[in-house]
Amino acid sequence: MTRMTRAEKQAQTRECLLHAAGKVFSRRGLQQASIDEVAGEAGYTKGAFYANFKSKEELFLAMLDEKFAQRLEELDELMAGDGTLADTTRRAGEDYTQSLRADPEWERLFFEFAAHAAREPEFREELATRYRALREAKAQIFERAGMKAPVSCEDIATMTFAMANGLALEGLVEPDAVPDEMYGTMLYAFFRGLKAMAADEEERLAQADGASRAAST
Repeated sequence: MTRMTRAEKQAQTRECLLHAAGKVFSRRGLQQASIDEVAGEAGYTKGAFYANFKSKEELFLAMLDEKFAQRLEELDELMAGDGTLADTTRRAGEDYTQSLRADPEWERLFFEFAAHAAREPEFREELATRYRALREAKAQIFERAGMKAPVSCEDIATMTFAMANGLALEGLVEPDAVPDEMYGTMLYAFFRGLKAMAADEEERLAQADGASRAAST
């Protein structure tokens, strides 16, 4: 059997700690969970934890990086397809709902750390850095897809991000009020609205151009 390299062992330890942290944070919450518990759940010592992460906050950010990377990959695949708007938004809604169902405690944990960031300026800046990177990456995906809208692709990324977070929060407070298909419906209405706005702007410009030509003759 091939022995793992030092880098492979460290990667395995890090992955085990991330997985264990999700369980401990979900069970105990941010404030009550301890680094000892996370390390113990993973089968390691506190020293192993600190060899990979400086704090619970840094560990959460690593978890967030993985989640964001997965969602960006899903979005890129969707936007590269040739489906109709209705099909694309429906699939996006299904992917999002499936991710929530696969890890039902994640959104609760996310909002807990977001509230924590509001009171900790240094951690808030780290979290904001991730947000900015996500917005930029989503905007690039929309641009590659040739999206035309009266607002910037980065603003569209911010809006869809806010929609997802808002719906997730509603689902935590009142799950029965948020059916599985709601996010897909929201996306469809949103992008249909952007298309209508773009068409209105094109019509306005065409009318203005026509009026200008008529005045010059």
